[in-house]
Amino acid sequence: MIRIALPNKGRLAESARELLERAGLEFDARSERALQASLGGDFVALFVRAEDIPEFVADGAADVGITGRDLVAESGRPVETLLELGFGRCRLAVAVREESPVQSVAELPAGTRVATSFPRLTERFFAEAGRPVVIVPVSGAAEIAPHLGVADIIVDLVSTGSTLKVNGLRELATILESSAVLIGRPGVQAEAEAGRRVRELVAALESVLRAQDKRYLMANVPRRALPEIKRILPGINGPTIVDVMDSGEFVAAHAVVDRRDIYRVIADLKELGAEGILVTKIERLMP
Repeated sequence: MIRIALPNKGRLAESARELLERAGLEFDARSERALQASLGGDFVALFVRAEDIPEFVADGAADVGITGRDLVAESGRPVETLLELGFGRCRLAVAVREESPVQSVAELPAGTRVATSFPRLTERFFAEAGRPVVIVPVSGAAEIAPHLGVADIIVDLVSTGSTLKVNGLRELATILESSAVLIGRPGVQAEAEAGRRVRELVAALESVLRAQDKRYLMANVPRRALPEIKRILPGINGPTIVDVMDSGEFVAAHAVVDRRDIYRVIADLKELGAEGILVTKIERLMP
């Protein structure tokens, strides 16, 4: 069985579960609070804290796991990044009080106290910047630390920046851009049986991710307009053109189109006399 470590709660948990289900791995747990669940066939899910997943994977307690790039970097554990998943985008940022005169990291005085739940990354960042600081480890709610006098600045995860503004803080610098990643234990892909299953998992997840911003478009188009149709519907390798039974005037055009281009493509097709236009989502897209 291939063991997949998944976040048991938090910003990545729901998206990780949804991605696996879209790839065809159905969760079968005894209860909502179960620590593991069968995913059918060769896979089983282990529900743990997102920050512990790099440890589980590096130690071999899990074969692969889904967690944030920030947590992988903070752990410092030897794991392999198998696939960028794209969701959970955020950044690890340095923030100061809104009224602070400091405008750059270079202006921070020696001995500045930094509250963070990412002590390893924070220490490395300020060391590379040549700024000696004092790390104040916190487990959460770092935004309140400067207002309580616990620290002068913070290093924390930021997505939209609204939480910082609400708490009277502003960003000073970005340490790391982060999003969800699929990680594997060292050497897992080189193993005969486990490696094959892990590669199949990566391919399945990648096909779902590739399809999410694509749409499948079908339309009956005038045969005379085929040169223009091929320009409008480039598809992956060009549109698929199929004869319509008992109709010499029209042919059926099928193509994969970027979701953002659908509005323009439909308008262009209608202008050329296309009929019966149908657009549908794609569950998977293999190269």
